[in-house]
Amino acid sequence: MRRIPFTFIAILFISCMYSCHENSTLPDENNEIPEMKYGVELDKYFSEIGEIGKGDFFGPLLMKLGVSNDKIQQLIEESSEIFDITKIKIGNSFEVLYDKVHVGGDTTNHDKGELAYFIYERDALSHVLFCLKDSVYVKIVEKEIEEERRLKEVTITNSLWNDVKAAGASPILALKLADIYAWTIDFFGLQKGDSFKVMYDELIYEGDVIDISNIYYAEFIHNGKLFYAVRFTDGEKGNLYWNEKGESLRKAFLKAPLSFVRITSRFTYARKHPVLKIVRPHTGVDYAAPKGTPVMTIGDGTVIHKGWSGGGGNTIKIKHNSIYTTSYMHLSGYAKGLKKGSRVKQGEVIGYVGSTGLSTGPHLDFRVYKNGTPINPLTMESPSVEPVSKSNMEAFDLQLKKYRFVADSLETQVYIDRILDKLNPVE
Repeated sequence: MRRIPFTFIAILFISCMYSCHENSTLPDENNEIPEMKYGVELDKYFSEIGEIGKGDFFGPLLMKLGVSNDKIQQLIEESSEIFDITKIKIGNSFEVLYDKVHVGGDTTNHDKGELAYFIYERDALSHVLFCLKDSVYVKIVEKEIEEERRLKEVTITNSLWNDVKAAGASPILALKLADIYAWTIDFFGLQKGDSFKVMYDELIYEGDVIDISNIYYAEFIHNGKLFYAVRFTDGEKGNLYWNEKGESLRKAFLKAPLSFVRITSRFTYARKHPVLKIVRPHTGVDYAAPKGTPVMTIGDGTVIHKGWSGGGGNTIKIKHNSIYTTSYMHLSGYAKGLKKGSRVKQGEVIGYVGSTGLSTGPHLDFRVYKNGTPINPLTMESPSVEPVSKSNMEAFDLQLKKYRFVADSLETQVYIDRILDKLNPVE
């Protein structure tokens, strides 16, 4: 059935960006192009796939694969300035390539020879290739990634995650959208009938979507209200997301929740606890301040916990959106009228510095969680809330119109497809 491709319409305004890297090889004697991967002709080797398991270390792992200790030491030396072999991760995959050895002079009959290459998957975009042949070397091999522009429309019928998959898109898209709209839409409160259109780039490796590199534009309808997200570069502010009025979709956090004397303990996964005298993670920041110093919430949100929290003493937890939650510990008391479920505004006093729980003196233990995982409050992103600058508003409006046109073309494409289906019924 004939289709009028979306890119034919979109190319009028948006230039598609593709990043495609190919290995060039000369045809062999049979005029067949050999299959290449990692810059290696795979037909010359036997391949086996494995996964880094618990307790696997680089040296012992290679020894189990039949590599001599001398070769291992050479690889360790060669990799010293290229890749830290102590950073191999449990669950990451690897591939080993063994030489093919002719058996009985028969060129079609082979046996497995010595290990020629060990290839470790460093991340979604690259491998580390360890060559064990006569010339031992180590190098980073970037994966051959294709980048393709997509435009999807999804209606919520079950859940964001499942509906994105049902629409033929990667679930990664759901996570990206949740982050972009974190300040305007509660993604845990989506309702049946909510919908969105989104234009984005997929990164594809060997036919599989491994990531989404850019989201350019989205229209999200939630509770009957339309929320725009437009990716636009505004001078030194860089790439941020804005609504149709040029207002930032993100709100800034306060740099600190109180006026403090000094920081007595920073974010670390190995701190000796001052009371328990054992080493354990401290995933927050301790601010020393006199007892009774007012403690403020760093951003708008809802109180999800107010009360005793074991070693944390009197604690308040605030959920700011579907992404960020903050915790305020060791308080001497709470703000009057504050209770679980209370809505609070950025800068509002929620409690007072104390020394309750496991504490050696008055201070605030302040913690920030992103998607449930603790992050360092001192290095967390606190985006600007300033609108698009006046000097760039004309360019912003033009870009918004271009993206709207492309999004509308999705509906046009669906309409054209329906007509073509009637003209060219499937036999």
